[in-house]
Amino acid sequence: MCADVATVGSAFTARQEICEMGRRIYARAFVAANDGNISARLSADRILCSPTGVSKGYLQEEMLAICDMDGTQVSGPMKISSEIRMHLEAYKLRGDIAAVVHAHPPTATGFAVAGLDLTECVLPEVIVLLGGVPLAPYGTPGGPDIFEPMRPLVEKYDAVLMANHGAVTLGKSVQDAHFKMETVEHFARIALVARQLGSTNTLSENDVQELLDLRTRFGITGRPGCARPDEGGDRTELVEQITKQVVDQMRNAR
Repeated sequence: MCADVATVGSAFTARQEICEMGRRIYARAFVAANDGNISARLSADRILCSPTGVSKGYLQEEMLAICDMDGTQVSGPMKISSEIRMHLEAYKLRGDIAAVVHAHPPTATGFAVAGLDLTECVLPEVIVLLGGVPLAPYGTPGGPDIFEPMRPLVEKYDAVLMANHGAVTLGKSVQDAHFKMETVEHFARIALVARQLGSTNTLSENDVQELLDLRTRFGITGRPGCARPDEGGDRTELVEQITKQVVDQMRNAR
């Protein structure tokens, strides 16, 4: 890992942000029950993280734990999640990030279950902020296998869909990572509606290049990953799968 890494700065503020963003992802139904996890890098070898077995909507600052970069818990009254290893690998790979959010936003997860990424160049805000949201192949949760399929994507993108699992977003702060998760789900909802209506109009190459120039001007790294409309073939069956998945999750959430 690079010695010069991004950190969230204040541990006090990081604790507040993790609890607040936990409440937000729970309130927006991005997680259910005890799903998801949130972390922040305090220093080169200390990570503050949410504990296992606790709803993100009910996190308290005193529940949070700290581990080292090997995943060994060094403080905190509650056990850390086994999925913290996914966060640690992301921190080791990306010295420029200071926070990671993992959640299961229903519409975006529906795309992941259907085997679809979110890389079409259709929304300027998404292109500027994220570039695109690629799909990583499935990896078994809780172990080292979960991150390996994600590794080449996390190296280049701040938001990645995880096949049959959910999504992960990276940021310079916990709030930044959370906002990116909101953008992923918002994009997924719009993409789903466009596909149901039968037409997705992608931006032209010139329009995309102008947005990429804005990314450069704003100091945002990564590549766009935009897909043209004719690259994916007929996706009607996959769209139907997404729709069913989203409807089922909305019913279960009631």
